[in-house]
Amino acid sequence: MLTLKLIQENKDFVIERLKVKNFDATAIVDKIIAADNERKSYQAEVEALQQEMNVISRSVGELIKSGRKDEAEAAKARTSDIKAKIKALDEKLTEAERELKAQLVLLPNLPSKLVPEGRTAADNVVVYKSCDEFELPAGAQPHWELIKKYDIIDFDLGIKVTGAGFPFYKGKGARLQRALISFFLDEAAKAGFNEVMPPLVVNEDSGFGTGQLPDKEGQMYHVGLDNLYMIPTAEVPVTNIYRDVILKSTDFPVKNCAYSACFRREAGSWGADVRGLNRLHQFDKVEIVQITHPDKSYEALDEMVAHVRGLVEKLELPFRIVRLCGGDMSFTSALTYDFEVYSAAQKRWLEVSSVSNFESFQANRLKLRFKEGNDKKTQLAHTLNGSALALPRIVAALLENNQTPEGIRIPKVLVPYTGFDMID
Repeated sequence: MLTLKLIQENKDFVIERLKVKNFDATAIVDKIIAADNERKSYQAEVEALQQEMNVISRSVGELIKSGRKDEAEAAKARTSDIKAKIKALDEKLTEAERELKAQLVLLPNLPSKLVPEGRTAADNVVVYKSCDEFELPAGAQPHWELIKKYDIIDFDLGIKVTGAGFPFYKGKGARLQRALISFFLDEAAKAGFNEVMPPLVVNEDSGFGTGQLPDKEGQMYHVGLDNLYMIPTAEVPVTNIYRDVILKSTDFPVKNCAYSACFRREAGSWGADVRGLNRLHQFDKVEIVQITHPDKSYEALDEMVAHVRGLVEKLELPFRIVRLCGGDMSFTSALTYDFEVYSAAQKRWLEVSSVSNFESFQANRLKLRFKEGNDKKTQLAHTLNGSALALPRIVAALLENNQTPEGIRIPKVLVPYTGFDMID
């Protein structure tokens, strides 16, 4: 959430920057300023009436002592009248505050100056590419055929037990999943990330804190009876560890990683792009999260991008890194780099990671602050997160790009984790 001070003092700048995200903020910004002015006006009236009531209340005793009972009664009546006015103003003040918050949460984060203009993924900028597109030998199959051939993932069984998008992993398929998770967590530990194992459901405050709520796209699974939400990523519970926390500048950087199952409704998704492992309702992912000093957050972003790059390189997968344009960025992000691996069987690039700097946007929602040295004043921290990595499309690319007449070759780095070097 953007700070009210930023919007008040830089109205035109906010409106202009959000145009890069193809978002017209003019009406919302005007409503925010109007609601804040209204709030301030009611607050000033309440404070003036409270001050007047305090003065009158102190005078009542003196009036009674001096025998001026009629004046004392009049003062009491005036106090009752002021209380009624304060109550009415408090109701208006509460409504103005509610309207102010309702409008504030509608504004996306401001994009960094590094964000290119554009409306769709076609406008993203490729900043690194490990190789050009290539073709597999004749007869190569997409992963949804390979998983049937080797009986390692069962979509039909998932449909029977739960529904579409909830596959069963079996035999070497299950072991490959576990191997990837362990490999990603071990690599994160080597990079200084502290592992946590978070809950898979969160409350409303947590969903709001990281920007998933209000859920405009209806992508979160809601457990209505208990008003809890299934997490779409471990970013949500891990970042919320620091909700309403004041850190010291010496605590930075705070680095956590977590494995979790992730749950997404994927409302409105259809077509060839969602076939097989390309898009699921439940999938596994290792997430890395950093909380940093504002002066260091872009250094941290570069560090996280380098970490994810190292993972993909060790898996021997062809990949590229793209800087997302304004129209393809998330609501909360200031700058995002996507990692995409090339699926030669599908002849397209598959997104496997997003690494983002949210600057102070999430921290403002979370009330995540820090103190600099002996300074009593608090500042908002910066938050970052990245997939390191999401498993489904990694598995899809591993299966498709490593298929041989003898079976599917396992990258060397995973063999100590899987206990086998071939799926056959």
